[in-house]
Amino acid sequence: MTMQLESLKTISVEKRSGVKTDFYPYKIEFVLNQLGLNDDQINLITDQLVKKISDLSLVTTTQIHDFIVKALNENDMKQAADQYEEYFVNDQKKFAKATNVQLNIERLFNRNDDVVHENANKDSNIFNTQRDLEAGVASRAMGLKMLPELVAKSHLRGDIHWHDLDYSPVTPETNCCLIDFDEMLSNGFKIGNAWVASPRSIQTATAQMSQIIANVASLQYGGCSANRIDQLLAPYAEINYKKHLADAKKWIDADKQEEFAKEKTRKDIYDAMQALEYEINTLYSSQGQTPFTTINFGLGTSWIEREIQKSILEIRIKGLGKEHRTAIFPKLTFTIKRGLNLDPGDPNYDIKKLALECSTKRMYPDLLMYDKIKEITGSFKTPMGCRSFLQGWKDETGKEVNSGRMNLGVVTVNLPRIALESKGDKDLFWEIFDEKMKICHAALAYRIERTKQAKPENAPLLYMYGAFGKRLKKNDSIDELFKNERATVSLGYIGLYEVCTEFYGNKWENNQEAHDFAESIVKALHEKCLEWAKASGYHYSLYSTPAESLTDTFCRDDLEKFGSIPDITEKEYYTNSFHYDVRKHPTPFDKLTFEEVFPKYASGGFIHYCEYPNLRQNPKALEVVWDWAYDHVGYLGTNTSIDQCFECGFKGEFKATARGFVCPQCGNHDPQTCDVVKRTCGYLGNPQQRPMIHGRHVEIASRRKNMTSEMIKHAAKYERAKQSDSQRMVKQGPQS
Repeated sequence: MTMQLESLKTISVEKRSGVKTDFYPYKIEFVLNQLGLNDDQINLITDQLVKKISDLSLVTTTQIHDFIVKALNENDMKQAADQYEEYFVNDQKKFAKATNVQLNIERLFNRNDDVVHENANKDSNIFNTQRDLEAGVASRAMGLKMLPELVAKSHLRGDIHWHDLDYSPVTPETNCCLIDFDEMLSNGFKIGNAWVASPRSIQTATAQMSQIIANVASLQYGGCSANRIDQLLAPYAEINYKKHLADAKKWIDADKQEEFAKEKTRKDIYDAMQALEYEINTLYSSQGQTPFTTINFGLGTSWIEREIQKSILEIRIKGLGKEHRTAIFPKLTFTIKRGLNLDPGDPNYDIKKLALECSTKRMYPDLLMYDKIKEITGSFKTPMGCRSFLQGWKDETGKEVNSGRMNLGVVTVNLPRIALESKGDKDLFWEIFDEKMKICHAALAYRIERTKQAKPENAPLLYMYGAFGKRLKKNDSIDELFKNERATVSLGYIGLYEVCTEFYGNKWENNQEAHDFAESIVKALHEKCLEWAKASGYHYSLYSTPAESLTDTFCRDDLEKFGSIPDITEKEYYTNSFHYDVRKHPTPFDKLTFEEVFPKYASGGFIHYCEYPNLRQNPKALEVVWDWAYDHVGYLGTNTSIDQCFECGFKGEFKATARGFVCPQCGNHDPQTCDVVKRTCGYLGNPQQRPMIHGRHVEIASRRKNMTSEMIKHAAKYERAKQSDSQRMVKQGPQS
């Protein structure tokens, strides 16, 4: 049958929207197989279709549809014809429902929409969140009508996913960014009716940062980040120090003046950083969620920069409020750099030890390995929010620019579906892959063009007052900030594990041929991005999708289409991007070795993480992994057991159940009296306070530990060796 249909590949197909595409035989095969026909019946219909249209150069989807219905009826296959018609009608109804604003709002009011739980950072019980959700379902319906029809229907069918449809394309907002805090704090900015001058203390600087974060979070739909916050805030803490030193010279003996000024400044730094943490966690953006914020630190070496780093970590270790709960935001990323803080004897090694303690107790900070990030992305910088990385870029003067740049949005391809449709045929896999890439390209190109339609006055803080690095005038084109690859737009992917499971079985991770195939897929995605960027002048980047809700959505779509398939749809979730199967027990070293090849292709977004038991008493074990990882991966997260029950005092890991996570000691699951923190994807979430979508809950419950008792023993030996080296270096002094 395949060979019969292969002869039709030279024909172009015109969709009902008028868009022309290639003829894809696998789609005809899939339809006929779904109708329950036997091989003889399928061959008969196929033969008649080939004879009917083989001499044409162009055929419409309506003609193909009508011919199949007619052929089925004429060959006494009326039940199959009716079934095919029913599928077509249902497909049309699905699109009509998805674009019906009133119907979608009614579903939300009845709490029947998965959108209620698809973002773990949104509490759907709060009025302003409910208002955002109401606006969001209307925007989704309107957005589907705005998108190219081929893109909209591919999204609804689960072939691709247009991210953040509740905001874009109805509003031409950007996704995520690195805020140019340095430009804004140095030169002042305007929010609403108030012009804000450059701060004259670190307390004022962090207060201004929180206001900037709240406004930026309301003017885009993704995360925002502060790069190198210790170095950014140091000049404002220096102002505090000079004020205290001037006061000390008036009232204190000369030999105590400097230490007095330093002690007062340390207190100012701690108070300022604590205020920033509390302000971020008590803010709500206009989207009804805590601003998704990341702060990066670790490279500063002055005493003030070191104090800022220590304060960030000490405040996070202490926890929020009287119960000392784990703060979800801001996400912390700590930079490790060889010669600065990696090894004993490095000037900031003591801060790395504090970061280790913080990670064992609060999961954050995640790590940025300085040399690897530069190697993978072309320059050092923190991700924008969760995992979206900018590539190294220089302006017209040759100056490297990171802060003030942004991402325009993401479209993700459903890789497991391509594998399931190809039925083990790799040639067919690549054929379908190319088809889906054309749809993704059309979607991303539209994403760029729609975002360019914004005006500077639509988001003044972003475009006119420095958050995006340049200050445009009211009538300037915002394309000045996007073109020449200054901004990124991202092609996402999900389910590499499931793809290779379809081709090689569920134990493929140790099969080199399978691993090479997985790498070839990510490389092919990367090459598509390079091709599109070269043709357009905009930077298309490959993004390893975190898939908070998509891990559920794509799997549900494919469960409906293909049925329950062991280790693929049967699990009820798909695996994030390139990650190792969460149900297995590789060591951290094996897991990271397996994953480390992929980010060099997917440098537009990636993260690695390992699962550990409670590590509060074993930070040395975690350090073993951190140090080994330095030369292997660029971005590493720690997943460890930090749940707390305030009823019985239990600290460790809560048990996953159908009703959520419960204390294994007393059965408590009340969010008011327990603190449950899990990594939802690239960031943390509290599933007791804000329940997650079903597939993500199942995925988290399925995770197995990568740590072993043998590794902890090894870590103890490693720690003793490091202490011995440190003592030797102290005795010998600095070496030339």
